[in-house]
Amino acid sequence: MGKPINIADCRIGFGHPCFIIAEAGVNHNGNLEIAHRLVDVAVHAEADAVKFQTFKAQEVISVQAPKAAYQLQTTDGAESQLEMAQRLELPYHAFRELHEGCLQKGISFLSTPFDVESTDFLDEMGVEAFKVPSGEITNLPFLDHIARKHKLVILSTGMSSLEEVESAIRVIDRAGNRDVILLHCTSSYPADPAESNLRAMETMRNAFGLPIGYSDHTPGIEVSLAAVALGACVIEKHVTLDHSLPGPDHRASIDPSELQALVRGVR
Repeated sequence: MGKPINIADCRIGFGHPCFIIAEAGVNHNGNLEIAHRLVDVAVHAEADAVKFQTFKAQEVISVQAPKAAYQLQTTDGAESQLEMAQRLELPYHAFRELHEGCLQKGISFLSTPFDVESTDFLDEMGVEAFKVPSGEITNLPFLDHIARKHKLVILSTGMSSLEEVESAIRVIDRAGNRDVILLHCTSSYPADPAESNLRAMETMRNAFGLPIGYSDHTPGIEVSLAAVALGACVIEKHVTLDHSLPGPDHRASIDPSELQALVRGVR
């Protein structure tokens, strides 16, 4: 079942309460005021953590990179992937402010780094864990850099083969980091509930002996509740203030009332 892992005052693992992450992501639309409101939504719902994304768009996105199909459906098709990401990028001082606000409000602050500089910044700021997105699971040098911070690594596995997950775990282990949680994930936005394949959590639990969770991109909260019933130790769910807001991820997110219902249902 994997040994329990601590984050802040929470114990994560089999036999302990499910750790619920409200994924604010880039649903702040580059607006710090909206980011603070998303923190308040997570606090009000009594989620365990709120998570953002920290990146330098020009460091990780080519000027020639096309948008994903779901992004073309929800954002300006004439805008490039890089231009979109630059609109959604928050400066480092904003994350310091959000982190301080989370400390004051008693909720864990997390953020996903997409580049080495952002990883170092978050580490120096004192984040309690690193969430690695599915798209970076085969970026082994980047995984090694994150692992050497010797903090909990929460690793999404969407689009990955079991062999790729094993390679990622091996890199983290060789860096001397034993604290890893794997998140099953279907990398569609939104994801079809029929394609959730929640039994993949059991496959990974049996293969690697690590705590397993679920990063949910399906509409509503039902699949997350099913994942918890099957033993998910962590649930990550995108949250928005309003589904109708412009931006790539609002359509695949839940609103504040749904987040409250999710936390109630899990508990």
